[in-house]
Amino acid sequence: MGEEVKFSRRSFVKGVAAVGATAGIGYGAYSLTGLKEVEPIDAPVPGVTPSATSTFYNACPRNCYDTCSLVTTVEEGVIKRVSGNPDNSYTRGKLCVKGNSYTRSVYSPDRILYPMRQKGRGTGNWERISWDEAFTEIAQNIIKIKENYGSTLPICLNKYSGNFEIMHYGIEGTLSSIGYTSRATGTPCWPAGIDAQTFDFGTIYNNDPEDLVNSKYLILWGVNPAWCSVHSMYLVEEAKRRGCKIVAIDPILTATASKANEYIQIKPSTDGALALGMAKYILDNKLYDSQWLESNAKGHEEFFAYLKDKVTVKWASEKTGVPVEVIEQLAKEYAQADPANIWIGYGMQRHTNGGASVRAIDALAAITGNIGKPGGGAQYAQLETWGFNYHAMVHDAPEGSQGDGNRAINMNNFGAEVLAAQEPPIKMLWIAARNPVAQDPETSVVLKAFESMDFVVTADMYMNETVRMSDIVLPVTTLFETPGVNVSYWHYWLNLNEQAIQSLGEAKSDVEIAMGLSAKMNQLAQGSCTYPTEGNLEEWVEKECNEGIFTQFGLKDFKDLKTKKSVKAKNNLIAWADGKFRTPSGKYELYSEEAVKFGNKALPEYIEELQTPAEYPFRCISPHWKLNLHSQFQNLDWVEAIHNKPFIEIHPKVAQKMGIKDGDSIKMYNDLGFIVVPAKITATISEDIVVVYEAWYKDKDFNVNFTTKAIPADMGAKATGMPGIAFHDNFVNITKA
Repeated sequence: MGEEVKFSRRSFVKGVAAVGATAGIGYGAYSLTGLKEVEPIDAPVPGVTPSATSTFYNACPRNCYDTCSLVTTVEEGVIKRVSGNPDNSYTRGKLCVKGNSYTRSVYSPDRILYPMRQKGRGTGNWERISWDEAFTEIAQNIIKIKENYGSTLPICLNKYSGNFEIMHYGIEGTLSSIGYTSRATGTPCWPAGIDAQTFDFGTIYNNDPEDLVNSKYLILWGVNPAWCSVHSMYLVEEAKRRGCKIVAIDPILTATASKANEYIQIKPSTDGALALGMAKYILDNKLYDSQWLESNAKGHEEFFAYLKDKVTVKWASEKTGVPVEVIEQLAKEYAQADPANIWIGYGMQRHTNGGASVRAIDALAAITGNIGKPGGGAQYAQLETWGFNYHAMVHDAPEGSQGDGNRAINMNNFGAEVLAAQEPPIKMLWIAARNPVAQDPETSVVLKAFESMDFVVTADMYMNETVRMSDIVLPVTTLFETPGVNVSYWHYWLNLNEQAIQSLGEAKSDVEIAMGLSAKMNQLAQGSCTYPTEGNLEEWVEKECNEGIFTQFGLKDFKDLKTKKSVKAKNNLIAWADGKFRTPSGKYELYSEEAVKFGNKALPEYIEELQTPAEYPFRCISPHWKLNLHSQFQNLDWVEAIHNKPFIEIHPKVAQKMGIKDGDSIKMYNDLGFIVVPAKITATISEDIVVVYEAWYKDKDFNVNFTTKAIPADMGAKATGMPGIAFHDNFVNITKA
């Protein structure tokens, strides 16, 4: 048995051999010149006595459903404890493991605290430099590129959701203020589902998740809140205590599924077939709500005609592996419950037919009249509370900037599109709030793209995979070291983020970085950057707010928010209760001409799933791990103490057939690359899949995306500019290493 962990770079990348041996470990794995220990905190937060014990309110900015309101206890300028805000009815005074480990994040010995330059990209030979040196080198490279190519389009920003707090949109503002640039566009997380609900409803808009307790029947479809939304899991269990039947549909017997009244194991990527089979049973047995459809829907007659012509419950059973009697019982119970609810997870739309599957599930809610009522709906996400001014983000290009606007680069095929870009080529990368080398598909190609750059800047907290492929790294503040404000894409709370401590080392916020770079650029070339060069950060936060925000949350003004800290929206907490949809017709659209415009079917028809090739007989699913968020948190000592190695989940029958035992080193491979990880034998998965949880482990050479191809999902281009990505359509083979 072994615990060796390896990955393949293949032959795409030259000159990065030194990178792999110490994947992402902090200072200890690198030759760092001129660094000091963390200086003691010698200045308090303005207005706070350093010797006093103080309490601050913070807003978790991670890419998570829960977006918790935090209460931070500070003694003598040092954070001693972070807990949940008991006055917030969603957070309820509780935090997840990740939230409880925030103190370890702020004071981690691995944290980057000073600007640094790497002598030879990928060598690990770092030297500390001053902020003036960093700004000067970055500004000189920007100005040089502009002189050589006539524009700033060769500069590409890759930024997404490592930090969702509103002030962090200053990153986009930084790049906008130097001219038109290339931008990684789209999202790897949820775009197919967004488009699906946009075609159906007009936008994404879910009920207040605290309304889950009013459901009488709740289907958790491809979502695992026990790991990924623990505060919502409380609401699910409360609904169950009140008599709601909980049904979990998932290829994996998850922690959430184990707590449901009923678990239905489905073949991956066949969710649409199950939904359509249920819809056919509902139609055949006249369990649909004809009155709601006549008043509120467009295209239900065409949809019913499709069901009659193309769909049977037997067909759905053959597609999904779910017995006919189970589908019929599920459909009957769902249609007869009042109200009935479906929570659609983000994992189930990460397939080449993911958007079509979401449309089919939406259709179930529509034909049963479960839209617009408490306890009902088809829940996915909401952006109703995101009405900020985006003052930190919106800045004009300098006068005389060349080009017609920013150039879009597909975030979900980033490496290949960067390499293919011409007229002009991409020569510089700015990376922030992302770790694309660890998280993007086709890692070998991403590495090749980084290797081809003239200059790479990354702003981050840790020496992760992407930082290792950078020329300069800029240290960024944590949420506790800068003021801000945040909302959720799931619940309806607005949370103030107070500065609780002084910034450690020389870390700066994204807005401070933008102001410093602007000052340097204008010093070297007057008029080359439009970003303000100074400003009070609390005043910047206030500028993000407006009367619409104040009205929505029942606030008088920004001072009122500073007093209340955490407030909930007052109205429109039940999605579509007014029956006014934002589609072209103003109705719920089972038949969508807008979908056709973007290359999709007008109706929520079944799109065939990708078939498993003979040479790669297993579908690798790579879900979120319970103790991290992508490449965040897993590097912290408390989390490492709980779990510190990746593994591959294999069904017992497959293991027995191949002579695999728990802990054996397993090589998982396809024509793109391979990884070697220990085996974990479990009956929670089916025989035709393997599961490898995506994560970054700082001391291990592990990256599941060396085997993941940049295969697009069917939807996403309308709402996010680019299609989603079919992360879970990854076909592999396995063997004992």
